[in-house]
Amino acid sequence: MIELMILFLLAKRELTMYSIHKNIEENFGAYSRPSFGAIKPALVRLEKNGCLTTRKMMSDGGKLSVYYSITKTGLEELRKLILENLSENPLQFLSNARVKLSCASYLSNEECAELFFHIKSMAMQHKYNAENIINNEYNQLSFYQRIILDNAICEYSNFITILEGLEKENAGNRK
Repeated sequence: MIELMILFLLAKRELTMYSIHKNIEENFGAYSRPSFGAIKPALVRLEKNGCLTTRKMMSDGGKLSVYYSITKTGLEELRKLILENLSENPLQFLSNARVKLSCASYLSNEECAELFFHIKSMAMQHKYNAENIINNEYNQLSFYQRIILDNAICEYSNFITILEGLEKENAGNRK
């Protein structure tokens, strides 16, 4: 997801690594907070793959600043990363889905519809799985497990409602 966040931010403007870190916190900080230690290798990978270029500039104070810009290949990679399938792991699903949805403005209406449908389908499957666990009479769930499962079901229900609203808004934009 870190590459997706970086490319999304660079699609808007050229940034330094510090600015990328700060912008990730401002734009995605509620559900993702990669460290500088994760950002630097991601920038190296993206540059190696031709997704971004660098420009070095000496500041007035004599400090070397490196500015990162997205390339045409990077724009294509951004679209690919937004649309690629999410992990089936429920632990990663919600945070990664939130990152992708936050980047959906980069997509066409048709691509948004595809993304929303895919994420909603997965959210419905995760909700169904949680409901099956809690409703299975053979499961010896503790009080705490039931509370956590109830919470997961509520979270998925709310997320599905949000996705339905996004689908409706997106369909209205196509007219």
